[in-house]
Amino acid sequence: MPLLAYREKHILSAQQLRKLSEHKYSCTSTSLLDPLLQPWWNWLVAQTPLWLAPNLITIVGLIVNVVTTLILICYSPNGVDAPPRWTCLLCALGLFIYQSLDSIDGKQARRTNTSSPLGELFDHGCDSISTVFVAVSACISCQLGHYPNWLFFQCFCAIALFYCAHWQTYVSGTMRFGRIDVTEAQFSIIAIHLVSAVLGPEIWLTKLPYFNCETRFLPIYVACGVDFILTLRYAKCILTEGCGKNGSSVAGTSVLSPSIPLTLVVLPALMIAQKSPQNIFTEHASVYIMAFGMVAAKVTNKLVIAHMTKSEMDYLDWSLLGPSLLFLNQYFNCIVPEIWLLWFTLIWGTQDLLRYCSQVCLEICQHLRIDLFRIPYTPKGVASHPATASVSSQSNFGGSADKNGGTAHRKSKSKPH
Repeated sequence: MPLLAYREKHILSAQQLRKLSEHKYSCTSTSLLDPLLQPWWNWLVAQTPLWLAPNLITIVGLIVNVVTTLILICYSPNGVDAPPRWTCLLCALGLFIYQSLDSIDGKQARRTNTSSPLGELFDHGCDSISTVFVAVSACISCQLGHYPNWLFFQCFCAIALFYCAHWQTYVSGTMRFGRIDVTEAQFSIIAIHLVSAVLGPEIWLTKLPYFNCETRFLPIYVACGVDFILTLRYAKCILTEGCGKNGSSVAGTSVLSPSIPLTLVVLPALMIAQKSPQNIFTEHASVYIMAFGMVAAKVTNKLVIAHMTKSEMDYLDWSLLGPSLLFLNQYFNCIVPEIWLLWFTLIWGTQDLLRYCSQVCLEICQHLRIDLFRIPYTPKGVASHPATASVSSQSNFGGSADKNGGTAHRKSKSKPH
């Protein structure tokens, strides 16, 4: 494949589609909260109509999460102004809905016998987008815009660690979750939003007794500790647990090769933010993070596809056009207002991500002969034709991967069913 995939009629080659069909999800988890939440998830999926496609459940949850976060951003785009309490409550509710729906899509896939590899891919894709908005919302709720460097660090740490989770999967072939991982992080952020909603966002500006620091630094320091532990865990896995020949990745490539796309996103983001004569990050923090977050989501999706198809990952991508223009504009002393290029980066990156994901889903749908958001439905009392039943048994994309060895496919945060 060429470096820029859109020059081809198809993004995925015939060999990649074949390997995707053969892909089996592998995951281990020791999460603390997952077992406690199983009764809630089991009850919720039991209320879900059998005709509701698992992928539709996932995308509805993502839309709710994105919309509630955008409402919060509208009231505090730079993370400095205190948002209304109800917007924080709305964000907590939106994230809870997303987390719950994201946890039952795999159960729904097994109920309807509609699991497929695309379920895992679709779920990872939604998570890559959600990660950006969840990180931004948490920082705004704490009014972290008063400390732009901390705001940048926390948001890009979340984006980079999500990428690294899939990097270690690309290397080892197994998605691994520790005792404190995605579910715990999501509920911690829900708690932050609830504190802001009940006590007011101003609570984060008060001084902690005996510590001589603002309350908002408490979740920051905790997050830094968790980030450090996760970084060490991912680094150990990447450097020592390659499952390919001679310790290489699943595709037989260097275990360090995925560092290139990540560097091409994070390093320009840092340089542009620090060197901006117009303080583009400080003044437009939310737009900045969303713009680079869409670029990061694109390269993360390409990494997931590389893992599932056991193929080499492309390093360059059209989504890097926006960051490149911002960088060049600074080099030539900002001949174009930076905010114009920042909005271009956001719009271009978003459409490029959506276009890419749509094309990939279409190609996989055609290859597996399935529908993305629909389950073939047979009324009660009407027997299915054998051929139809055979296709129907393959026809989901929102399936979940069972941590205990099930065959359903889902996202990076699979639940042990």
